Amino acid sequence: MGKVLLVGFSPDEAEAVRASLDGLGVFEVPEYCRDWVVSEIVAKAGELSGSSNWHLRKFVIMHGLSNEELKEVIRSVKALNPGRVIFATTTETALGWKLEDYLNELMEEDEYFQAMRWARREASQRKGQFLDIGKG
Repeated sequence: MGKVLLVGFSPDEAEAVRASLDGLGVFEVPEYCRDWVVSEIVAKAGELSGSSNWHLRKFVIMHGLSNEELKEVIRSVKALNPGRVIFATTTETALGWKLEDYLNELMEEDEYFQAMRWARREASQRKGQFLDIGKG
């Protein structure tokens, strides 16, 4: 069965995610897991206790979900409008990392993609092949 792991969500937000994803295993990852290997968190998700509301950023980490389930999780969480969320799926590499290292990697990737979106937007507003610096 697939699992949805939450980091950075308040108890009310986590409950709303659980309710919107009825049928999927949704688990909060408490701060004491920050030095655990991700595969250990996935394996023990049902035994974790405590709030995921310890990180400044919000993460939804999906493990073992079908493509349709991934789309449903993303759509459902976005519909709750919890603010900016980093969505990720586990990989063989990520399963071997400590959670804190994995979250740092996800934040770096998110910053990179944000910068790329900004650069594309800026480039689309330019005229011609070169930067339009106006007439001086």
